[in-house]
Amino acid sequence: MATIVDLTLTYTDSFTGFSKEASKTVENDGWNASTLNFYSHCGTHMDAPIHFDVSHQTIDEIPVTDFVGKAWLIDVRHVGSKGLINSNHIPQDIQREFTAGDSLIFWTSWAQYVNTPKYRDELPRISEELAHWCLEHKVKMLGVEPPSVADVNNIEEVTHIHRILLKGVVIIEGLTNLDKLQSNCVELVALPLKIGEGDGAPARVIAIEKY
Repeated sequence: MATIVDLTLTYTDSFTGFSKEASKTVENDGWNASTLNFYSHCGTHMDAPIHFDVSHQTIDEIPVTDFVGKAWLIDVRHVGSKGLINSNHIPQDIQREFTAGDSLIFWTSWAQYVNTPKYRDELPRISEELAHWCLEHKVKMLGVEPPSVADVNNIEEVTHIHRILLKGVVIIEGLTNLDKLQSNCVELVALPLKIGEGDGAPARVIAIEKY
């Protein structure tokens, strides 16, 4: 038995960084089709190392094996606005069971603020200490609900944290529906659009819970 939970935000015309307009219609052309315009880091998306010039690796060059794996859900809802998430927020039992190549998902309940100023301006962030911990422990994917792992209004912080993580960790930002997960260990699948020379891309992200 398995339950599949969609962790992906829905793109609509009211969504920041995205727009959709009709390109074809059944009435005029015989079918419906749309023209889509994306900011490469809007909604649920994945970052590539070239995003912060860590390396020349682009989104289409990241191995697909980095997009699937066991992930631990970490409840950090108590951290709150502008809070720093540290490695000591990872429960000891999870730290004991964690093995190189596992992934981490941080549950902040931040998805409730999508498309509000708070979503971007007050986000809880990954600390420098935790970023180094993830790199040292060979975390495969790091998933967060806010639009960034660091304060987007602080160029020094956002650059520093991304540059640490992107040396070896796949960053997924803009997750949702983490409250629908029933366990703290899932199979995480995060598939970005394969955009040539892309610095990042929207991604369809799901969690598979096996019973």
